[in-house]
Amino acid sequence: MKAESYLSRGVSPTKDDVKLAVANQSKGLFPGSFCKVIEDPAGDDNWCSAVHADGAGTKSSAAYLMYRLTGDTSWFAGIAQDSLVMNTDDLACIGATDNFLVSNTIGRNAHRVNAECLAAIINGYDSFIDKMAAHDVKITMTGGETADVGDLVRTVICDSTVVVRLPRANVINAADIKPDQVIIGLASFGQTNYEDRENSGIGSNGLTAARHLLLHSDYRDQFPETYADTMPADKAYCGLYHAEDKLPGSTLTAGEAVLSPTRTYLPVIRRILAEHGNSISGIIHCTGGGQVKCRDFGHGLRYVKDNLFERPPVFRAIFESGDVKQHEMYQIFNMGHRMELYCDQDSAAAIIETAATFKLDARIIGYTEKLTDQDAANQVIIKDQGEEFVY
Repeated sequence: MKAESYLSRGVSPTKDDVKLAVANQSKGLFPGSFCKVIEDPAGDDNWCSAVHADGAGTKSSAAYLMYRLTGDTSWFAGIAQDSLVMNTDDLACIGATDNFLVSNTIGRNAHRVNAECLAAIINGYDSFIDKMAAHDVKITMTGGETADVGDLVRTVICDSTVVVRLPRANVINAADIKPDQVIIGLASFGQTNYEDRENSGIGSNGLTAARHLLLHSDYRDQFPETYADTMPADKAYCGLYHAEDKLPGSTLTAGEAVLSPTRTYLPVIRRILAEHGNSISGIIHCTGGGQVKCRDFGHGLRYVKDNLFERPPVFRAIFESGDVKQHEMYQIFNMGHRMELYCDQDSAAAIIETAATFKLDARIIGYTEKLTDQDAANQVIIKDQGEEFVY
């Protein structure tokens, strides 16, 4: 199944072409792990490391749009958190939850993104790093690069690269996910005790679809620099909402919901691993590929997800646009939980209780089972909204 709504806007939800391009590269020390794990740069055989690069993606275009509408540069601060979390929370999936080294890259069109906007992004990094320090997660900014690349970039790109070391004994390898385990989902929406306000749950995946399907066509002519000139014009800004309109069922406006900073799970996973680490066989960050992401990990598995969270307002509004089919929603968006932990049933209640101490909703959203044909590709079955979808 292909997410046609996403593909029509020039984005691949499953990145099959990327996977093919890197198919022959080394899988690292722990083949099948969520992130590639490599030798320790310090040469200690008991340790290993990972280097990870990611960014805020097209969410930065939404920040630019909001800045132009309001004149407020603080909209850019959140994309720094997005850029960092997309790295750190991927690395949390291999068991790395502390002592991260960060270098950032900002590419801008200087005619549109000025020094005040850059300062907002940089302050966003510092603010998030300070907030994590208060929860005993150390992140060190080592420097970065700001490039004026107006020939390439219409507005701004915000990317980060993160390096971390960890003991090999602490590595969590998603290749170890087994049949007959439960899947615990950590909610992407609501408000934890380390967040300042409600989080819509949008994260940093599917933003090309989200902003064009939610935001009003008035912005199509007003801000043509915020979308690709290779995209059919009728695919740009097709939504019902102006940025200041309240999103139904939420305390957030449509603009705030689209730009809700990507929630980090670092404080929670750090505590869970300290208390229940021996119980967890795998952690999956439901980013590119959404609820079907897990299909790439483990062997001979069927992932059955039959108890998802109630769909958050931002995803309800996107679906109600009528442009995305039900089965495509799960390929593009996290749909209510952006992190999954795999463990035995006996450990689930304690893990869920630990998440609750952070005011983070967690629940068993499904289970794994063994495929009859062990040579077949992994399968995901989603049972939700009274329907069943097979991927």
